[in-house]
Amino acid sequence: MKHSLRRLTRTAAVAVAVAASGLAGCSRPEQLPDFSYTTLDGRRASSSALRGKVVLVNFWATSCASCVAEMPQMTATHQRFKARGFETVAVAMSYDPPARVADFAESRRLPFQVVIDNTGAIAKELGDVRVTPTTLLVDRQGRVVQRIVGEPDFGALNALIESLLLAG
Repeated sequence: MKHSLRRLTRTAAVAVAVAASGLAGCSRPEQLPDFSYTTLDGRRASSSALRGKVVLVNFWATSCASCVAEMPQMTATHQRFKARGFETVAVAMSYDPPARVADFAESRRLPFQVVIDNTGAIAKELGDVRVTPTTLLVDRQGRVVQRIVGEPDFGALNALIESLLLAG
């Protein structure tokens, strides 16, 4: 009886950990598709260059109060993990005026890649994103391990990032 209870407790703990990581119900996590983008500073890049890193892709808009409110925590998360193979890509939605995005990024001194999705192609490619904020967490193998619509629980998000970085 004790052995069965211990095994059940262990199984429940694993189930909770998997659910918390956003992998519950996913037999095969989706791969981050290949896409190209240009950062605010004019650098051309592609998602394939992010392979081997843990990546946070955040869809946002300057007109989204939740997006603006979460940016200091996005910055803190980026600063906390950037030296360990972590990258953040903030994708401004197609309806966001480019000058406003540039002003926001400059005034807030955003330390990560900021991209303006002028045509909406990136949002469409990454699951037809329409709601901001929407955040995708991608592991080193390029698999989307968590998709968050709305403001993330940054404590849980940082714990998951830590575990992905440790997993190598």
